[in-house]
Amino acid sequence: MPEFLQASIQVLLGIGLLFGGGELFVQGSVAMAVIFGIPQLVIGLTVVSLGTSAPELFVSLSSVLQGADALAVSNVVGSNIFNVMVVLGSSALVLPLRVESRLVRRDVPLMIAISAAVWGMASAGRVTWQAGLALLLGLVINTIWEIRTAREEPDDSGSAEPEISDEANKGGLIPASVRLIAGISILSIGSRVLVNGAVSAATLLGVSEAVIGLTIVSAGTSMPELITSLVAALRGRTDLAIGNVVGSCLLNLMLVLGGGAIAAAGNGLEVSPELIQDDVPVMLLTSLACMPIFWTKGRISRLEGGLLLGLYVLYLVDNVLPRTAMATWADEFRLVMLCAVIPIVMIVIFTQAVFYWRDNQNKPTTKINT
Repeated sequence: MPEFLQASIQVLLGIGLLFGGGELFVQGSVAMAVIFGIPQLVIGLTVVSLGTSAPELFVSLSSVLQGADALAVSNVVGSNIFNVMVVLGSSALVLPLRVESRLVRRDVPLMIAISAAVWGMASAGRVTWQAGLALLLGLVINTIWEIRTAREEPDDSGSAEPEISDEANKGGLIPASVRLIAGISILSIGSRVLVNGAVSAATLLGVSEAVIGLTIVSAGTSMPELITSLVAALRGRTDLAIGNVVGSCLLNLMLVLGGGAIAAAGNGLEVSPELIQDDVPVMLLTSLACMPIFWTKGRISRLEGGLLLGLYVLYLVDNVLPRTAMATWADEFRLVMLCAVIPIVMIVIFTQAVFYWRDNQNKPTTKINT
C-alpha cells in the first residue's frame, strides 16, 4: 500500500520535526528570556510550559487553517487524555509520584473546572471565537496568579518548576534568536506535514479525522510531555513530573483550543457529536480521577499508575474496535466497561480515599495550652 506507507511516513516525519522544533523553541525562548533578565520562576511557568505544548498548538492551528476542525479539537482532547493516563501512569511506574507542592494541588481543581467548561462550550457543536477569547483570558489570569503565588511561597512551589541552566543564554542574542526562529519554522513545517499525513491516513483507513487525532496525532504531540515527566521521575523530581502534566493539560484547553477557536473566526471550531458524547466526557472523567488520586496520601502509587495505563489501552480499544472486523463486539465491550471495569476502578479510588480520610481522622492532635 504505497499511499498508506507515504501517509505513515508523513505522520512519523511530522512528529519528529515537532519534537526537534519544540526543543529548539524552548532553548531559544529560555535563552532570550534570560538575556532580557526575566526571572527564572516566570520562565519556568510560561516559556518552558509553552514549549512542551508548542506541538499541540502548531498542529491545531495548522489543522484549522487547512479546514480540519475535527483534527484540531480531537488533538486537544486526545492529548489531555494521553497526558493523564499515559504520562502520569508511566511516570508513576518508574517512581511513585509524591505531590508536595500546593501549587500543583491548586491546579487540579482548575483543570477539572476548565474541562467541564469546555464540555459546556462544545455542547452546541461549536467552540465559538468568543469562547476561545474567554479561554485565553483565563490563561492570562491564571498565569499571573500562579506567578504571584509562587513568589509568595517559593519553597512550596520550587520543586514543581523546571531547572533553568545558568548557561541557557550561552552564545548571546544572535544564537538564541537563530534557535528560536529555527524552532518556530520547524514546528510550522512539522505541523503541516503531520496534518497532511493524518488526513491522508484517515481517508485511506476509512475512519474519521477525529479518530486519528484522538490516537496517533495526540500521542505524537504529547511525546515532549512524556519524555520530560519520565526524566523528572527518574531524577526523583516527582512534583515536576506531575506539574508538567497538569500544566500541559491547562495549556491545551486554554491556549491551544482557545487559539484554535479564534483562528477559525466566523462560526468557530466545529465539534463532532461523537466527541461531545464520548471523548470530551472521558477527558473530564480522567481529570476528575486526579482529585482522589492526588489527595490519597499525597502520592500516585505504581498500582494507580498501572491502572491509568490499563484504562488508556481500553480507551484505545473502544475507539478502534468499532472500525475493525470485530465491530459486532463493540457494544458488548462498552457494556463490560460500563458495568464492570469503571465501577471497579471507582471502588478502588473511593476505598483509598476513605482509608486516607480515616487515617487523618485517627491522627492524634497536639493541643498547646496557653
